[in-house]
Amino acid sequence: MNALCIAATSFMQPELPAATSDDDTVRAAVAGDRKAFETLYRRHADRVYGAVLRLAGFDHARAEDLTQEAFVRAWQKLDGFRFESAFGTWVYRLAVNVALMSIRARNADPVSIVDDEHLPEITDIDNPVRAFERGELEKAIACLPPRARAVLVLHDVEGWKHEEIAVELSMAVGSSKAQLHRARGLLRRALGDKP
Repeated sequence: MNALCIAATSFMQPELPAATSDDDTVRAAVAGDRKAFETLYRRHADRVYGAVLRLAGFDHARAEDLTQEAFVRAWQKLDGFRFESAFGTWVYRLAVNVALMSIRARNADPVSIVDDEHLPEITDIDNPVRAFERGELEKAIACLPPRARAVLVLHDVEGWKHEEIAVELSMAVGSSKAQLHRARGLLRRALGDKP
């Protein structure tokens, strides 16, 4: 599937009902059915985009690019999908790997401060204090050094174990734990809490 076709599809589509299983849809896509791959994209784009957005420091443009790149790679590698896991798990891992490769590529660059226009719009009318706090947390996470942010997001948000993080980020398990401790400390400091 070309990037233009993927770009034309909204990143925030509601999940479609699973009229057919992902396995059947994957088989159809492998056989060349582009509509089937589009269905897979619609079913899984939100979860992929959410994970990539957090890893990209809430940079929407970068997250959209990384999500697109992940689905392009999924299309290219689809015939190698072995059905050993759910397609959603496979494409999610592929997307996280794309985002982590991007983090590695930018690791030498200083972390830029993200201004308000790059953060997700907060629309919590019922509780403006909670919305403000969430916005502050998102800003603080976005300002973390890339590897510390990656470990924090993968561990605390996505629920990965340190052993998995260590493999994906090519670091020792102890380094993953240290990065998580560092990220949490930086967050506390950024949010005004005392260590």
